Amino acid sequence: MDAYDKGSDARRGQDGPGGPAGPDRPDGEADAAETAAPEADGAPEAAGAREAADVPEVASVPEAAGTAEVAGAPEVAGAAEAAGAPDAAGAVRPAPGTVQPAAPRTGVAALSPRYQVGAVVALAVVAVAVCAHIGMVFLHLAPSNTLTKQHGDVVDEWVFPEFEQNWKLFAPNPLQQNVSVQVRAEVSTADGEIRTTGWYDLSAEDGRAIDGNPLPSHTQQNELRRAWDFFVASHDSDDRPVGLRGTLSETYLRRIALLRLDRDGAAGPGGAVERVQYRSRTTNVEPPPWSGEKVSDRPTVRELPWWSVSAETRGAKSGQTGQAAREGGAA
Repeated sequence: MDAYDKGSDARRGQDGPGGPAGPDRPDGEADAAETAAPEADGAPEAAGAREAADVPEVASVPEAAGTAEVAGAPEVAGAAEAAGAPDAAGAVRPAPGTVQPAAPRTGVAALSPRYQVGAVVALAVVAVAVCAHIGMVFLHLAPSNTLTKQHGDVVDEWVFPEFEQNWKLFAPNPLQQNVSVQVRAEVSTADGEIRTTGWYDLSAEDGRAIDGNPLPSHTQQNELRRAWDFFVASHDSDDRPVGLRGTLSETYLRRIALLRLDRDGAAGPGGAVERVQYRSRTTNVEPPPWSGEKVSDRPTVRELPWWSVSAETRGAKSGQTGQAAREGGAA
């Protein structure tokens, strides 16, 4: 009975003024208290108190974990960004305060100071040489002036023959003539007689070699033409050489004549060329009908004196004799 009474008192104690069925407590609060802290029938008060104390502790565990997750998310993201982790787009963000490496130097800036000085000096030398060359060519083409009168020889030594320039292509009067260069020779035959060959049209031979040839040689196009222009420019109206250039032009033409006559077999078997003679035949190019210009169609012939080629012939013969001697010695 005592145990029952204590149990009854316990239940009555809960149903009393502090319990759910007490007169001073509403029914809703009683229901909420029963739902928040259910109690098994016959359980002692100490066990109920301990269970009631354990409930907040169990409930606080997920709450604390959730708080840690929510509070720690920005910190983790910030740490990832600070460490340079790739963002959503795949690009790696540099860490704040990180010093970016400088771009590699290129060109002259990539050289050491000693080599930079050398490169600057080389560029300066090239620039001075280019300016000097342009100045020389300008003085060569410019009209006669004080500089060309005082330093004309220096300018000519620099320009000729590699950098020669002229205005024939542009102005004031482009070349409007056809010039045909011809040569003939006096030949000593094998029986001791002297005979004179006919005229060999060297310009026509070059024209036939160029016509229909997609890749004509520089010799076929320019050797004879430039040699004749060189001769005309360095001789007066009486065909007398003007200075050393005139003598050089005559030697050049004699050697060209010997080469061409030997190629054509002008001397014949056992013969030798003793003298050569040049002439030019110049005709005007007929102007177009719409120009109304009238020019003469009669050719102008310029005949040069006979030139002895004994020096060139002796040199060629001595060269052939030396070669034959060498071949005989080798045999």
